Amino acid sequence: MKNKKINEMSSPELEKELGELKSELFKLRFSLATNGLDNPMRIREVRREIARVKTILRKREIENQEN
Repeated sequence: MKNKKINEMSSPELEKELGELKSELFKLRFSLATNGLDNPMRIREVRREIARVKTILRKREIENQEN
């Protein structure tokens, strides 16, 4: 997911996306531990997407506190 798309999403949508990404990360880690993954780099991608979403949410939180 690109930053442009993340910036266009509303905060509730980002919260929902964050939950979905965390769930996906859990499933990927579980699958890696049990039987291996086809694409282990997907874990890295999901972690970075989580970080992007959290960064945007925090940025919006700070902007709301200033106003």
